[in-house]
Amino acid sequence: MRVVVGRIGKPHGIRGEVTVEPRTDEPDVRFVAGAELMRHNGGLLLIELAHWHSGRLLVKFLGCDTRNDAEELRGTLLEVERDPEELPQGDDEFYDSQLIGCKAVTLDGDPIGEVKDVLHLPLQDVLVVVAGDEEYLIPFVSEIVPEVDLETGLVKVNPPPGLLSELADE
Repeated sequence: MRVVVGRIGKPHGIRGEVTVEPRTDEPDVRFVAGAELMRHNGGLLLIELAHWHSGRLLVKFLGCDTRNDAEELRGTLLEVERDPEELPQGDDEFYDSQLIGCKAVTLDGDPIGEVKDVLHLPLQDVLVVVAGDEEYLIPFVSEIVPEVDLETGLVKVNPPPGLLSELADE
């Protein structure tokens, strides 16, 4: 299963380094020297060097030696092949692919909809739950989503007042 682990940003300096926006909870595992990453549009990139600088991940790919080379990579999505049985390191961590397709229900078991996407925003992750024409953005924090049961495919939601106001009107 191919999963996106990052997106290449702007060049950094003149020697081919680029900034990378990690889209993984495990950047120190995915972005190491010698790791192979697949370009979303085809091709492989081999990491020559990766390090953090002023809170940003900088990566140098083999064969990317100039600022112009780095500029050509800007916007590229980076993917890895992941075993579908592989699990994240933490007990309360999940891969997007594990959550997408789960049914979202309230603590009382009332249906909300199906998880269609996971947004990785600067402050927190957000579940995109769709029910017919309705779309709910549910902050993926333990106070609001106290339980995820991958075996049954259920995400239990404890919505604060107003989060699911359209659902309450029905």
